[in-house]
Amino acid sequence: MTTVTKIDSSQHRLTLDTILRGDCVEVLNALPEKSVDLIFADPPYNLQLQNELWRPNMTLVDAVDDEWDQFADFASYDRFTHAWLTACRRVLKDSGTIWVIGSYHNIYRVGAIMMDLGYWILNDVLWVKTNPMPNFRGVRFTNAHETLLWCKKSKDQKGYTFNHHQMKSLNDDKQMRSDWHIPLCTGSERIKVNGEKAHTTQKPEALLHRVILSSSSPGDDVLDPFFGTGTTGAVAKRLHRHWLGIERESQYIQVAQDRIDNVIQPLFQEEAFLFESKRSAPRVAFAALIERGLIAAGTQLYFAPSGKAGAIDRAVNGTATTPTAVVRADGSLKSGDLTGSIHQVGAQLSGLPACNGWEHWYFADDQGVLRVIDELRAKVRAAEAAQPDLV
Repeated sequence: MTTVTKIDSSQHRLTLDTILRGDCVEVLNALPEKSVDLIFADPPYNLQLQNELWRPNMTLVDAVDDEWDQFADFASYDRFTHAWLTACRRVLKDSGTIWVIGSYHNIYRVGAIMMDLGYWILNDVLWVKTNPMPNFRGVRFTNAHETLLWCKKSKDQKGYTFNHHQMKSLNDDKQMRSDWHIPLCTGSERIKVNGEKAHTTQKPEALLHRVILSSSSPGDDVLDPFFGTGTTGAVAKRLHRHWLGIERESQYIQVAQDRIDNVIQPLFQEEAFLFESKRSAPRVAFAALIERGLIAAGTQLYFAPSGKAGAIDRAVNGTATTPTAVVRADGSLKSGDLTGSIHQVGAQLSGLPACNGWEHWYFADDQGVLRVIDELRAKVRAAEAAQPDLV
C-alpha cells in the first residue's frame, strides 16, 4: 500500500516506496545526505503562456496554465531551479546520476545552473514525439521534442550505473542513440479524473522505462522531486526499484497513490531483472588462460583491428599481412619488436591510445577455426561461477 507522508525538517530518515508531501526543497533538505541512487526530475517549465490558444475548428487547447508553472520572471525561476538542484545534489549518492527533462523554455537555463553547481553532463537526450501537438497558428515549427539532461554529480566522479547492453538489447541489438522516438502519453495511459486530464504534463511510461532501466539496478532508490501522477513510481515498482516521490499538490498525490497501488509488480526473478555487464563481471587476467591450460605458451595469436576481422583468414593462409604475436609464459605477448600485455601490444599495432585486447586477438582452435580469445575468458568465468563457495 502506498504511504503518503507529511515530512518536516526534523525528520532525517529515508522512507522508501512512499510519497512525501510538501515543498520539494524543504523535503529534500530533510532527507539524509547521499541517500539515493537515481533522480528523475520533471520540474515546471515556466512556459510563460500569454493568451489562450484556439484550434482552427475554434476549440480551446488544454494548455499548461497551472499555478505551479507560474513565475514572476526569469530571475525567480532561476532561484527556484538553483535551490532544488542544490538540494538534489546533496541527497544523490557519489555514484548516482540525475535526469532532468525540459523544453526550449527552460532547459538551457537549467543546464547552465547544473554546470555552475558542479554537475557533469553525460548526455543530452532528445525525446522525439512521434505524435506532437501541431503549431495551430502556423507561425513556428511544430515543437516535436523535449530534452533530457543526464548528469553525474561532478566531473571527477568515477563510477555510475549505465546498462549499455540492456539499452542495446532494447534497441534491436544496436547501440541506443540519444534520440528517443516515443509518442506522447495518450489513450488509456492518460489518466483522467471526471473526464479531464489529471495532470497536464503526464509523461509516457515508455520514457521512464528507458531512464530507469538504463541508469539504475534492481533494489536501487529512485527519487522524483516533482512526482505528479506518479509515472516514476509506477515504472520503478514494475522494474523492482525502490521509489520515493515528493509532491505538494494533494490532487496529484491521490491519483499517484491509486495508480501505484494498482501496479502489479512481477515476481522477482534474477534472470528477468539482473544483467551482468562486462564491466561488472569478475576480472580475469590473460595469464589465467595459460595457468588453466586453455592456451599454451608459444601459441600464435592474430590481431584484427575493429571491422577487419575478415583479414585474419587471409593471414592464416599466407595471403595477407595481419599482425601476429606469440604468447609468452608470463601472459605477455611478443610481436616483432613489441612486447607487452594483450592490450598494450594491440594498442601499439592499431596506433591507438588504448585497445581491448580481449576483443581483437584471435587463436586457432583444434580444427583450425579462428576464435576470439574472449571466448576463453568466458570459460574461466563460467568455471569459477560453477565452483561451490569454500567454507
